[in-house]
Amino acid sequence: MATRSIRIGIDTGGTFTDVVAFDEESGTLTTTKTPSTPSNPADGFIAGVERVLEILGATGEDVTAVCHGTTVATNQLLEGKVDELGFITTEGYEFVLEIARQAVPDGYGNSYFWVKPDRIVPAHLVKTVGGRLDFEGKEVRPFDEDGARATARWFAEKGIMTIGVNFLHAYANPDHEQRMRQILREEHPDAVVSLSSEVLREYREYERSMTTLVDAAVKPKVSRYVTNIHERLDAFTGVGTSDRDRIPFYIMKSNGGVLSADEVVNQPITTVLSGPAAGALGAGLIAQKAGFDKVLTCDGGGTSTDVTVVMNGEPALTTEGSVGAYPSKIPMIDVVTVGAGGGSIAWTTPEGQLKVGPHSAGADPGPLCYGKGGQQPTITDAHVMLGRIPAHLLGGEIPLDADAARRGIEDLAQRLNLSPEQCAIGILEISAWNQANALRQISVKRGLDVRDFMLATFGGSGSLLACRLVDILDLAGVVVPQNPGNVSAFGLLTVDVKNDYVQTHVARHNGLNLEAVAGIFDDLKQSAAEALTGEGFPAEAHRFQRTVDMRYLGQAFEVRVNTPEGEITQEWADQAAETFHAEHRSLYGYDFRGDESQQVEWVNLRVSGIGPITRPELKPIESADGAAPLEERALRSTRDVSFDADEGRVATPVYWRADLRSGDQITGPAIIEEFGSTVPLHPGFTLRVDDHGNLIIKKEGSK
Repeated sequence: MATRSIRIGIDTGGTFTDVVAFDEESGTLTTTKTPSTPSNPADGFIAGVERVLEILGATGEDVTAVCHGTTVATNQLLEGKVDELGFITTEGYEFVLEIARQAVPDGYGNSYFWVKPDRIVPAHLVKTVGGRLDFEGKEVRPFDEDGARATARWFAEKGIMTIGVNFLHAYANPDHEQRMRQILREEHPDAVVSLSSEVLREYREYERSMTTLVDAAVKPKVSRYVTNIHERLDAFTGVGTSDRDRIPFYIMKSNGGVLSADEVVNQPITTVLSGPAAGALGAGLIAQKAGFDKVLTCDGGGTSTDVTVVMNGEPALTTEGSVGAYPSKIPMIDVVTVGAGGGSIAWTTPEGQLKVGPHSAGADPGPLCYGKGGQQPTITDAHVMLGRIPAHLLGGEIPLDADAARRGIEDLAQRLNLSPEQCAIGILEISAWNQANALRQISVKRGLDVRDFMLATFGGSGSLLACRLVDILDLAGVVVPQNPGNVSAFGLLTVDVKNDYVQTHVARHNGLNLEAVAGIFDDLKQSAAEALTGEGFPAEAHRFQRTVDMRYLGQAFEVRVNTPEGEITQEWADQAAETFHAEHRSLYGYDFRGDESQQVEWVNLRVSGIGPITRPELKPIESADGAAPLEERALRSTRDVSFDADEGRVATPVYWRADLRSGDQITGPAIIEEFGSTVPLHPGFTLRVDDHGNLIIKKEGSK
C-alpha cells in the first residue's frame, strides 16, 4: 500500500527525457532530466522514473499515476517508416488515395514541377468489396460476404499484417465495416485492423481513409512501446509482488487530454502530437497565472521547435492537421513545427548559401560540442562558441567541448568567406527567422495581431532566441517559466482525461431537425460517459463539452463553434448560429448575418467527455525585499559573450536563476542560467522576476 501519493509526468524529447513529480500531499514539484535513448525510448523513460524517485527518497509503491508524452507515433510518420499496409474500401472507389486532393504544397514553391508523393498504400495493396450504403446509412446494395472472405484470404496469403478499412458512408452506419472486421478475424486472425467508423465518424472519404490508415500504420509500434513500458512499470512498482493494482498509466493525446495506455493501443492516432500538446497546455496555464491571456508558445527542443496559440489558457484546436505528408483529421492542438532545435545542423547549399535544419544531430551523436562523434556544426555549437550558453549542460553533468564547436564553425565559415563570429551569428539569425515565420503562421495568417501577444518560451533551447524574436515580430514581451526545460512534463500533470466523439449530420439551419440533433448528441454523450467510467471516473465527476462544425451553404470547409448549455431548442440552435457568424467574422473578416440568401449549414456534431484531475498549484517564491543584494546573492561569474558580430564580445554578468527572488530586475546584457536551460538577455532588454518565479522580459521603451 502506497505511503505517499506521487504523480509523475514524463516527456520524451529528441535529446533529453524530462521528468516532473508532483507530491499531492505536500503540493511540491520535483524536476529532473535524463538523456533520451532513441534506440529504445522506454529505457530513458524508466531511467527518468528511477532518477526522480531517488531524488524524492520514494519507491515505486508511492507512485499513484504516470502520464507520458511520447513522440513514437510522430517520429514514425515524420521519418516515413510505414510498413506495408493493406486498404479495403467500397467497390468502385479503389483510387480514392490516388485522386486525393488537388492541393500543391506552397503553390509549387520555386519549382515548375511537383511530383505527387507516394501513397501510404500502393495501388496493388488496395482491394474493394461489394456493398453500398447511402449518405443516411441506408443499405443500397447488400454486403458481399464472399468477396470479403476472398479479400481477407488474399491479404493473409500476401502476409500483409496491418489493414485499414473504409467503406463509403460508414460514418452513418458502421455495419458493413464491422462485418468486414469479423471476417478478417476469421480468415486472417493475426492482422491488425483499423475501421474508419471507429477512428473518424466524419464524411469526406479521402481524409477519413488517410486518418484510418495512419491509425493502422502506427498501431503495431505504439502498441509494442506502450506495452513494454507498462510491463516495466509493473515490475518497477511492485505489481505481482504485492496486493496493489497496476498504477494508472496515461498517454498524452493530441487534443489536449490524456487516455489510459490500454485505450491508446486501440486509438494510437490520437497520440501523433502528444509531446507538443502537453507543452502548450503547461505553458498556457503558467502564462495565465502570470496574468497573460494572449500567448504564443515556443517549445524549443533538440530536434525542432513547436509553436502554438493559447487564449485564456486554452490552446487553439484544429481538425485540419497533418504529420509529415499524412493528413490526420482528428482533434489536435494547432501546432506548427519547424526544424530549428538545438541539434539542427548548419550546412551550405551547392550555390554557397547557409542553411539551418531541418536535419538534426539529435541526441546521438549530437552537436560537435557533445564529443560523441558529431561531424557537422549545429545551433547549439553556435551558442557555445558565442558564449551564450555555458560549457556544460544540466548544471555541469554534461561537459561541452567548446573548442570542437569552434573548429566546426570555423570550417563552415571558411567555406562561406565569413568570420567565425559572423557565421555563428548567421546560424542563429536563420534559426530565429525560421521560428518567427512559424509564429507568424499561427498568428498573423489566422487574423491575429502578433503585437498583442506575449511569447512563452520553454524547452531546453526555447528561450535562447527570445530577445531576437521580440525584435523580429514586435512582440509584447516574453515570459519564461520556472524550469522551462520541464514545462512539457509539467503540462502532463495538468491534463484531464479527454475523449472526443463526432457524428456527421449535414443539415441546413432553417430545416434543422432538433429531435435528430438531440438524439445524436445523446448517443455521443453516452459513448463519452462509458469511456470515462471505464477510466475510473464516477458519473458525478463527468463533464461534457458540445461543439458543432458549421459553414455557409456552398463552402468547402467548416468553422467549429461551442454550443450553449442546456436543452436543445430552436433558441439554442439560433444562439449556436450567432456564435458561428461571429467566429466566421473573426477568422475571415466578414459574415452573412441577416442575409437570407446565405444559409447556415450544420455539418458535424461533437461531444468531448472530460474526467478532471487535481492540478498542481503554482506557489509563489520568496521576495527580494529584505534579501541580500542581487549581485551578492545570484551573480555567479562574468564571461565574454557575442550578441552582435559588429560589436564584438562584451563582458556579461552570469546569474544563477535559482537564487533570483520575486521583484528582482536585471538589465541586459546578461545571462541567466539554470539546471535545464539558459536565457541570454540581449542589450536593450530588461528582465523582471514575478511572484511565481517567471522571468518577464521586455524591450526597453516598450509598453
